[in-house]
Amino acid sequence: MSDTRSAAWDEYAQARPQRRATNARGESTWFNWTQYADHGPGAEVLALQSGGTALDLGCGAGGNAAHLASLGIRAVGIDLSPKQLAKARDRWSSVDGMELCQGDALAYLGETRTVFDAIYSVFGAGWFSDPGLLLPIVHANLKPGGVFAMSQRPPVEGCYGCQASYIPRGPDADPAVVKRWDYEPDVWALILKEHGYVDVSASVIAPPPGIRHTGTLLIRGAKGG
Repeated sequence: MSDTRSAAWDEYAQARPQRRATNARGESTWFNWTQYADHGPGAEVLALQSGGTALDLGCGAGGNAAHLASLGIRAVGIDLSPKQLAKARDRWSSVDGMELCQGDALAYLGETRTVFDAIYSVFGAGWFSDPGLLLPIVHANLKPGGVFAMSQRPPVEGCYGCQASYIPRGPDADPAVVKRWDYEPDVWALILKEHGYVDVSASVIAPPPGIRHTGTLLIRGAKGG
């Protein structure tokens, strides 16, 4: 685990507002793949049944994992940021069936003996991990038929592959350099297929009506079997 990355995401956590008490339907837990409130598909993307297992790569403040736990799914969330996890533990202390772990997503996948029904990332570690390292180890940690899905911003035209962002770490420290991987949907689909995933889809969810123009890239594949 990199202390630099952890500190960067801690700083990011301080700037993030707490999730609303309820969504537009009055629900206290809900699943959201996009950067827009009450927009896009929900937990059905993961094709989970009650009693199943799910792993959230970069769970942040834990809202999506808490929703899965409320549906009877054993949800594990992993995140680099202690401050994000503190938010999650404070907000979802009454939710049973959710386990939160601090650490690096790839390291966790390499060490855990649990095999999951679904592994997912919502603007999380999936975006910030080399797919050549991430996709094989996710595949190895899925049950046959299990689903991997991740969402992130679509790429900027012409800016593909490994990109870099500067994340502030406070007034007395240099910003952290955080790498991310950006590809067009058809390239993501090809990459997943090359790593053994089946029933692959990759597309951009349009933003809600209004002045916003940036959609959300949603990538999904399953382990054959």
